[in-house]
Order: sequence, then structure tokens, then C-alpha cells
Amino acid sequence: MFVDEAKIRVKAGDGGNGCVAFRREKFVPRGGPSGGDGGRGGDIIMESSERHNTLVHFRFNPEYKAQRGRHGEGANKTGADGENVLLKVPVGTIVYEDATGERVYDFSQADERVVIARGGRGGRGNARFATSTHQAPREHEPGRPGEERVLRLELKLLADVGLVGYPNAGKSTLISRISAARPKIADYPFTTLEPNLGVVAVGEEPNVHSFVVADIPGLIEGAHTGAGLGTQFLRHVERTRLLVHLVDMSDASGRLDPVKDFEVIMGELKSFGAELDAKPLVAVASKLDVANRDKLAKFKRYCTRKKLPLYVISAVTGEGLDKLLWAIANKLDELRAVEVQPSANSL
Repeated sequence: MFVDEAKIRVKAGDGGNGCVAFRREKFVPRGGPSGGDGGRGGDIIMESSERHNTLVHFRFNPEYKAQRGRHGEGANKTGADGENVLLKVPVGTIVYEDATGERVYDFSQADERVVIARGGRGGRGNARFATSTHQAPREHEPGRPGEERVLRLELKLLADVGLVGYPNAGKSTLISRISAARPKIADYPFTTLEPNLGVVAVGEEPNVHSFVVADIPGLIEGAHTGAGLGTQFLRHVERTRLLVHLVDMSDASGRLDPVKDFEVIMGELKSFGAELDAKPLVAVASKLDVANRDKLAKFKRYCTRKKLPLYVISAVTGEGLDKLLWAIANKLDELRAVEVQPSANSL
């Protein structure tokens, strides 16, 4: 089950109470206060992991509570600290404060660790209050309560390339041909109900180009307002470097105008926001093996007029795939170089 949203309640451990105790023993002429401090409450820690790719484990277990600190004891014994709770989340998870919507943390890399709820400090025992003029104190402190928060988790897949387009445009077939991903493929709309990730390798050792492709469930007109699958999965396109827009050239869809198909989807990306329509784009005319030549010619003219890079492929026969993959790999190399250059100049 692919789950990309979850709401959880976390409660860090309370601190232990300080102890009130007095000690008097043989061969110790002067005893005195000996109450120890309380232990610290356990923290709630969140860590990103590449071994997780969904938030489903939070959907069925939404509450987490860390252990409280032990109370202080006599003979100046400090109570044991409470054990921490470690929560693993997929890389690409963003944590929000549920009440305010404030972003708490964005896990963009593997093995990032952050404390999202801190345990309470243990209270001081009466030994801490002894002075030269106050030698038998009975004061002590209770432990501080641990932080309690309600958090909303949102997963945005980390992929280099996002495949977008109408349902049945050939996205799932394409990702199944160029990677080891095996999405559901059928001849009816919305066969893809969750994003699929695939790792693509182009070239031979030692000059291998690899990148991650995300197959985004099909969009339709009005998706940004909730039509079809709505914006449920559009967030997964936000982090991609490059969009590959597939347009169906066959007559199976019943849609006669490929240019309108292309413009409708681009309009939905723009309406969603996050500058999705401004991302680098590669247009792909799919299903060449059963293409309507008039539709293909019209779409070629449109791409030429708009100066869009266009690749014509058939994922079934494999025609045009190598050319497309090398174009994607080269474009990604250019984009990565541009990303590295500003950071190098800032040093």
C-alpha cells in the first residue's frame, strides 16, 4: 500500500521527580540530605531511511510515547533516563506542525536525524538545595513534562524525472521497458493508482548514466480542483529535475487533438503551482506502433513552433527509446552541472 500522508501524535517522556532523603550512617559523623535528581525523559527522534518508501506504518500506528525518567533515590542516586523512540521515515518526507502548518523539517537525504519532541528535564533532589545555612532542606523539584505535538507527515518522492500525461498515454509501459519497475498495465484509464519509481541506467561501464524515473498517475482536465485523482500525486513532481510529457498518438483514447491534450496537462501543472510548468520539459509522442499519422504530424508542427524537444517512441516495440534515454541523461547532466555551479561559486 502506497501511503504518502499521515498524521501522528508524539509525546516525549516526562522527567523524573527529585527525591527528598536524609542519610546518617556509622562512621559518618554528619549525614545530611541525600536525595538524588530525577532522570531525563526520552526524546522522540525521527530519521530518514532509504529502506522505507511509504508512510503506511504511521497510518496504522499513529501515536508514539517515549519513556519517562525514573525518580531520584536516596544516597544521591540519580534516576535513570527514559529511553528514546526512533521513528524511521522515507527520504523525501516533510514534517509539518498540524495545528499551524509550520514546516518542522524536510528530510531530503538519507540518514538525517532530528529530535522532534524533547524529553522533560529531571527534577532536582533535596541534596541540591543544601547550603551552609540551610543544611537540612526538604525542597525538591518535580520533573518537567516532555513535549507533546501533533504532526502531519507528507511524502514527496525524490526522482530525477517525472512522467506526466493523460491516463493511458503509455507512462507505465515506458517505465516497465526502461527499468525494473513492474506497474500495473491495462487498456483502461487510471490503471496507475500510485506513483511508481524505476532506476534507469544508460551506457556501459565505466561511463554509465543512471537516474530515477517516477511514473505519476494520469492527470485529466480539472485535476488541480480535484477531478480524477486530483492533486493527490502532483506533489511528487515538485522535486523532479525534468518532466517527460507523454502524449498518446493513437486513436484508442478517443481524443482527437494531441495539441489540446498537451496544453490541458500543462495548464493543470501551472494551476497546481510550485512552478511545475516552468520545469525543463521533454515532449514525447507515444504509441508510434499504432499512431494516427495526422495527429503525429500536427503534434510535430506544434513542438517545432514552440521549440520543444520532441521524441517519437513506441514502448511496445522499443523504437526511439535509446534516443529518448540518452537525451534525458544528457539533459540531467546539464541540470546537475548548473545546480553545482552556484554552490561552488558561493564557497
